[in-house]
Amino acid sequence: MTNEDALREKLRKIEALFAGAASSGEKAAADAAAQRIRARLREAQAEAKPVDIKVSVPDIWSQKLFIALCRRYGLKPFRYRRMHRQSLIVRAPRAFVDKVLWPEFQQLSSALTAYIAEITDRMIREEIHGDVADADELDEPRQISR
Repeated sequence: MTNEDALREKLRKIEALFAGAASSGEKAAADAAAQRIRARLREAQAEAKPVDIKVSVPDIWSQKLFIALCRRYGLKPFRYRRMHRQSLIVRAPRAFVDKVLWPEFQQLSSALTAYIAEITDRMIREEIHGDVADADELDEPRQISR
C-alpha cells in the first residue's frame, strides 16, 4: 500500500468515525458515511436554527479542506468582502459544527498536514539537502552594558 493509499484509507476512517459507522470500507462506505453525516445535519437543523459561525483557518490547504468538507455536507462557506483571507463563515446549527464538522475537519487536517510534511521533507532531503532538521536554537548574545 502506498503512502497515498494509506492516507485515503485514514481519511475514510475519520469520516466513518464522525458518521457513527462501526466500520469503514471502500468508496461506497465513504459515500454512505457522508450521507449519514448529512442526515445528522438535517436533524440538527430541525432542532436548532442555523447561525453564522466564523472560523479561522490559517493556511490555504486547510481552507481548501474546510470548504470542501462543508460543501460535501451541503453547507456553503463564505466570507464577507474585506474579511481576512483566513476567515470563513458557515451557516449551520452550532451543535453540528461543534460536534461533527469542526472535529472532523481537525482530524482530516492533521492527517493531510502530516502527509504533506512527509512529502516535503522527502523532496527536500532527496533533491536539495539531506538534513531537513529545524534550525539550531542558540542563546542570544550577551548585551554590552553601558
